[in-house]
Amino acid sequence: MEESESEWGELTRECLINILSRLTAEDQWRGAMLVCKSWFTAFQEPSLHSVFNFEPYFDSPSESPRWWTLQFESKIDSMLLSTVQSTHQFLTQIRIRHCSDRSLNLVTQRCPNLEVLSIRSCPRVTDDSISKIATGCPNLKELDISYCYEITHESLVLIGRNCSNLKVLKRNLMNWLDPSQHIGIVPDDYLNACPQDGGSEAAAIAIYMPHLESLKIRFSKLTAKGLNSICQGCPNLEHLDLSGCANLTSRDIANASSNVFRI
Repeated sequence: MEESESEWGELTRECLINILSRLTAEDQWRGAMLVCKSWFTAFQEPSLHSVFNFEPYFDSPSESPRWWTLQFESKIDSMLLSTVQSTHQFLTQIRIRHCSDRSLNLVTQRCPNLEVLSIRSCPRVTDDSISKIATGCPNLKELDISYCYEITHESLVLIGRNCSNLKVLKRNLMNWLDPSQHIGIVPDDYLNACPQDGGSEAAAIAIYMPHLESLKIRFSKLTAKGLNSICQGCPNLEHLDLSGCANLTSRDIANASSNVFRI
């Protein structure tokens, strides 16, 4: 055992950093840094902490009901808080789900260089933390707030006003036309809280996000008027995902997209 630990400890710093860079965020925080002192020291390398991507953990054919519990949310928050406290200014990307305002509030204070924030399926992320993200993370280029039903158009306005480099926005809703895939997994009260203000969100995007290149708003309840305003206000759009937008006809989409030459 002592010989094995010695062999691990004798690896060069460059080799250790190479090994740690190949681990997922989950594996890193399971305790890889605690193997020995040299591993712990190597783990402080800034280049290892520019990206916190916990999405691979959620890669499975179906969601787990456990992910929607307060206990699971608390664990995710603790992990994100620990990451931000240790790496803060080095972080440029955060990809996670089921966190809350509790951890995001620290992100707003410690991560001024953040460029990508993906926080899908976060029922307790609200306008409070997203408004702070808007002012604390002005370099944001990509934002995914899909399935976050406590975030309103007011946050979109603030993000658009303060994050002038935003190129990618994902604001997908769950399939409210056929919610059977979510029943028994997502709490019923949350499924029933699907945002209704598609028009207000469309207006916020059109007015305050003129540099968008990619927009995903699956199952949004926007109308033809909202779509027209987006296409007129976002002339640089190259990708527009309107899957499940039941209030739009194929003619509505064709007429609106004709105003955007890149689509």
